[in-house]
Amino acid sequence: MATYDLVVRGGSVIDGNGGEPRTADVAVTGDRIVEVGRVAGAGAREIDAAGAVVAPGFVDIHTHYDGQATWESRLHPSSWHGVTTVVMGNCGVGFAPALPEHHDRLIDLMEGVEDIPGVALHEGLAWNWLSFDEYLDALEARPHDVDLATQVPHAALRVHAMGARAAAYEEATPEEIALMAKLAKAAVQAGALGFSTSRTLNHKSIDGELTPSYDVGADELVVIAKAVGETGTGVLQLVTDFPDPAKEFALLRRMVEESGRPLSVSLVQFPQDTGRHKQVLAMLERAWADGLEMRAQVAARPVGMILGLRNTLNPFMTNPVWRRLADLTPEEQAHRMREPELRAEILAAQTREKERNRLGGTLIHKYELMYELTDPPNYEPPVSESLAARAQREGVDAVQLAYDIVAAGGMLYLVSANYAHGNLDDLHEMLVHPHTLPGLSDGGAHVGTICDGSFPSTLVQHWTRDRAGARLDLPFVVQRQSRDTARAVGLRDRGVLAPGYRADLNVIDVEGMRLHRPEMRADLPAGGRRLLQRVDGYEHTIVAGQETYTRGVETDALPGRLIRGPREAP
Repeated sequence: MATYDLVVRGGSVIDGNGGEPRTADVAVTGDRIVEVGRVAGAGAREIDAAGAVVAPGFVDIHTHYDGQATWESRLHPSSWHGVTTVVMGNCGVGFAPALPEHHDRLIDLMEGVEDIPGVALHEGLAWNWLSFDEYLDALEARPHDVDLATQVPHAALRVHAMGARAAAYEEATPEEIALMAKLAKAAVQAGALGFSTSRTLNHKSIDGELTPSYDVGADELVVIAKAVGETGTGVLQLVTDFPDPAKEFALLRRMVEESGRPLSVSLVQFPQDTGRHKQVLAMLERAWADGLEMRAQVAARPVGMILGLRNTLNPFMTNPVWRRLADLTPEEQAHRMREPELRAEILAAQTREKERNRLGGTLIHKYELMYELTDPPNYEPPVSESLAARAQREGVDAVQLAYDIVAAGGMLYLVSANYAHGNLDDLHEMLVHPHTLPGLSDGGAHVGTICDGSFPSTLVQHWTRDRAGARLDLPFVVQRQSRDTARAVGLRDRGVLAPGYRADLNVIDVEGMRLHRPEMRADLPAGGRRLLQRVDGYEHTIVAGQETYTRGVETDALPGRLIRGPREAP
């Protein structure tokens, strides 16, 4: 008779605590790890992990599966990339609380801010909830391939309390602020992991309106934060451009001081001010010295966009001649674009003054920031391979290179942050800082322009194995992407391979890991399109003791469940 439900044998165990790998077995009973070491007893099922790394399941604390999780059980692409727990409701956008008259506005916000097709949201969302608690019930009713938790979003609170005035950037009345605070507190008591908000100019509705939480009064944020703090639990999450770093950080400090709750804020290397992130890191150090738990979430690679005919953006979308093709399918557009006469006509029109595009601004014409998206993709491409540099070498106009790549059905990788110096050295500084965490993958969002749910795989493949510059140690990456991310949001029962912890783990062929180029698929509700990215190397992914993926192929198991509130360590 078997002693355990599962034994993973002979792998190189990286337990999530930062220590060196050791050859060991991992035994699982039910949804818990019960033994790590030399396991004598047999498992009802055994996995031979010799030659592979055995690591905790990854915890991604910055995703946007708020809609997808209500209609879909498989949270791709994250669950393909070793992620076993996701946290949604980031950046202040989401779908609860939600009165019926506010549905369209919340969809417009999610479509604009997170580039999720509105048609898919209109078709996919059942809206069988009003309150945040009822939204959690809807999530709980569906099994998933990963565990999921969520936060209460500021924009939904503001729309609920203020109606149309929320998007008019009007100051909330004391009564409206009190209502938002009450709702935020109730959401955390119902099981939200915390409260999120956005203060960035990049977040706009599909109609170009800034997100309702942009530049709201400090008192509003502090009152809501204090209400969350009254629960004795919950975290605060925020995205900002840090236009005035000292002033903005003072507000963040005040939110933490008056709530007593941890806070995380998005941080990138800003191309317009390449030293600004260093100021923020220094302020984080002072905050911790003062006893304030404040962290920055940082990306695993450049922040950018993917351009192409199947994507939301392409370099020719504002071209008056190309617009004649706008209603054709991408395949038909590519065919027509290869016609010599039309090619010449479009390129001639492209040389004139460029129009701004709301989503891409003028970036869609910045060929010095564009690279051909190869297979496998290169997320730290040499500047010599930019379209502008290639064009100069070849004696042609960069727009011609862009045109021919797009017309052939290819895609372009446009880097806009974390790459001001043509490498990821500054990002390395951010990744190793003691007060940062890997985040910002936006899994489930920006589905027509990015596919960054693969960030955990980039950390493993690029940062520990392939990078030409300074690398990261694999135990450090595993600790940061599992134990540290989990603890930062109050989930202390996972992220470590030790007795009593959740049996969420990955068996990884690190040497065989290979990210594939993202592909566009029309598999959202109403035929909505999204970028998805596969990867080789995850031999086995286990959630709550059940194998969900074997070499990237899904099993029948859907053991993932909604997490309500924090979890204590074993």
